[in-house]
Amino acid sequence: MISKLNKEFESRVRLGIMSVLMVNDWVDFTEMKNLLEITDGNLASHSTALEKSEYIEVKKEFVGKKPKTSYRATETGKKAFGEHLSALEKLLGR
Repeated sequence: MISKLNKEFESRVRLGIMSVLMVNDWVDFTEMKNLLEITDGNLASHSTALEKSEYIEVKKEFVGKKPKTSYRATETGKKAFGEHLSALEKLLGR
């Protein structure tokens, strides 16, 4: 049963990122950081890992002269996270 859990979501930060993105379309860097109460570096490193796995999409743009980074879950990410949650529920006997 435990083999069905996705190692990419073992980190509480990655679990948090995906949880936020499952119920929101695009979330910007500052909002995500504040929601999860984590540091800039923590968010940057975990979002990079999720992006490399193609579970999230990262959009970087300028608003005026300020850089803005936003995230959203990909279809691949939504599917993988859903499967991870299902495995957790089965593990808990639901």
